[in-house]
Amino acid sequence: MSLENYIINDIEIRNPEETIGDLQKLLKDLNYTHIPMGKDGIYLGSLSVNDLLTFEADKTLGEHQYALEGFFVRNTVYWLETLDVFARNQTNILPVLSLDNKYLGYLELADIINNFNKTPFLSEPGGIIVFEKGSKDYSFSEIAQIIESHNAVLFGLFISGKTEGLTQITAKLSSTGLNEILQTLRRYGYTVISEHQEDSFNQSIDDRSEYLDKYLKI
Repeated sequence: MSLENYIINDIEIRNPEETIGDLQKLLKDLNYTHIPMGKDGIYLGSLSVNDLLTFEADKTLGEHQYALEGFFVRNTVYWLETLDVFARNQTNILPVLSLDNKYLGYLELADIINNFNKTPFLSEPGGIIVFEKGSKDYSFSEIAQIIESHNAVLFGLFISGKTEGLTQITAKLSSTGLNEILQTLRRYGYTVISEHQEDSFNQSIDDRSEYLDKYLKI
């Protein structure tokens, strides 16, 4: 997806000579975490709205350049990369610059999330499996081979967590042969974290636990 289709231009980049008071009035009608600032079309950085609301109204934006945050993306990046920038900077508005640093507009987090929701990873019906293995022992190619060897369609894999020595992986796949896939993952040393009704392994453990409880009550 090209970012060009999602760049918004309804908020002009703010000039350092503007007063804080004028901008504070504008912020009442907006729901953004940051406001981009620039001069002569060149982006300088973004000011946090929370900070702006505490500044003295008679001061100018330029007097608070020390508070600027310099995050942005180029118009040439792939849309998925923008999610990382949004998250790292805790913002819902992301300035977009050309290769010569001209301010082109901004992206809204809601638009990017909506596009992500349309990807097969989220939109296709199927199951999600969460499992883990030693950080030096897992292999994406091995995981894909296990899933596809049971005639299931793999929609996506990603690392969803890391602890000392362990890597947690989340997979989205069609529901075909889910129980067999779970058992094969275990045979290859993966620990399945997510719970599944189709999982005969967990059902067997439940049955044994129930039998043990009845035995102990005899």
